[in-house]
Amino acid sequence: MPSNEQTAEQAKTFADLGLSPKVLSAVTDAGYTTPTPIQAGAIPYALEGKDILGIAQTGTGKTAAFVLPMITRLEKGRARARMPRTLILEPTRELAAQVEENFVKYGKNHRLNIALLIGGVSFDEQEKKLERGADVLIATPGRMLDHFERGKLLLTGVDILVIDEADRMLDMGFIPDIERICKLIPFTRQTLFFSATMPPEITKLTEQFLQAPVRVEVARAASTATTVSQRLVKSPGKAWDKRDTLRRLIREQGDELTNAIIFCNRKVDVSELFRSLTRHEFDAGALHGDMDQRARMAMLANFRDGKLKLLVASDVAARGLDIPAVSHVFNFDVPIHAEDYVHRIGRTGRAGRTGKAFTIATRADKKYVDAIEKLIGQSIEWHDGDLSSLSTDEEDEAPRRGRGSRAAKSEKPRGRSRSSKAEAAEVQAPAAPAADETAAAEDAPVKTARKRAIKADNANRRDTPRSGDGGARDNKRSRARKDDLGDAPVGFGDDMPDFMKVEVKV
Repeated sequence: MPSNEQTAEQAKTFADLGLSPKVLSAVTDAGYTTPTPIQAGAIPYALEGKDILGIAQTGTGKTAAFVLPMITRLEKGRARARMPRTLILEPTRELAAQVEENFVKYGKNHRLNIALLIGGVSFDEQEKKLERGADVLIATPGRMLDHFERGKLLLTGVDILVIDEADRMLDMGFIPDIERICKLIPFTRQTLFFSATMPPEITKLTEQFLQAPVRVEVARAASTATTVSQRLVKSPGKAWDKRDTLRRLIREQGDELTNAIIFCNRKVDVSELFRSLTRHEFDAGALHGDMDQRARMAMLANFRDGKLKLLVASDVAARGLDIPAVSHVFNFDVPIHAEDYVHRIGRTGRAGRTGKAFTIATRADKKYVDAIEKLIGQSIEWHDGDLSSLSTDEEDEAPRRGRGSRAAKSEKPRGRSRSSKAEAAEVQAPAAPAADETAAAEDAPVKTARKRAIKADNANRRDTPRSGDGGARDNKRSRARKDDLGDAPVGFGDDMPDFMKVEVKV
């Protein structure tokens, strides 16, 4: 489908964009006067009812770019039961809840019914909101389809469809759900796509959802904000060494670090790193997809309110979360997908503020670092020397320092206890070998006596005459009972259960 390139020129005020007086009043009350480039470029076309493909750096106000024109257009008409007028799809629960907050803030002069359909929340409460009629339906694809299959939702009245974080929605397994939802919505709808990254293969997929879209691109796709200072930090490949490197970085930043988000690739690593930081007396919390929804929202609220200084998170916190005053981002793991790097470090340096992003890299991460630098079109400076300055001795130091000791055994990952054992090794490894040598010296006489007893027992077995298999079994049985246990009982012996003594009537 054809697409028009549009260079967004920043408007002087929001009043120049064509928004309604009620929306302008809410924007002014929120303290905003000048629109960002993505808002200045997208809002006029959204008010005209055109399809839009919006691409801009994270933290540049993409949410308001579709929320404000939607509220203006919703001033006419009213919602009917189970038939929402607009639909906004989000990849995560946190993003969906954040968009709801934007509608509440900018729609305070309107009587809009807003329904939020996300997992981890009761179906009954959500169904009650749908029964009252929803002007705005904000949902994650899975939960929305659940309500549709239950017969509680009709999509034939949707006039505007918004797919936020389009690359993630299309690229990370949501394609079948998105295609199904688009077939359930009228063909005459208006569709808005917004994202910070838009690879060519994903752009092709948008062609089946957008009709003659206006492409509003205010920055090169996948570029990073100039307000963020980026650094790579070398580290040996072992988990405890990376944790030690992270703690050193946090302490180095001193008072400059007001709060920070620490990203891990896996949910299990989030839990382990969170426990490690709290054990070392850091003020930290955790956020990942396996947590209960109430716990996730409470943890996020505490971080926003300044009650937590560090938030260890998976990529569930990397997309679109608006926490304006984050001073630092630490990538404990280099992201496997280069696009995720752009979103992660976009949590800092927002709304014109400055921020710092540190990425801990090992030799095994080199190919991922190369992919990130290729994507963003720039080289990332190393904090204290690149990987070539990482000596072989440093790389192998961790396995050697606990060799032959209990600390070394504790460093081997064994299920759920791996984290606590590894942390014990970090603190106690240097002193452990001397303690083990003392213990070994004290146990030497006991071990010698045990070996002699085993040797004598083996000799007795070799000298014992055998008379076929039965004799061997008898000998084994008698040795097992040690003679002081008496003869083996027949059946249950004197301990027959009472229920077996009950007389049966025939």
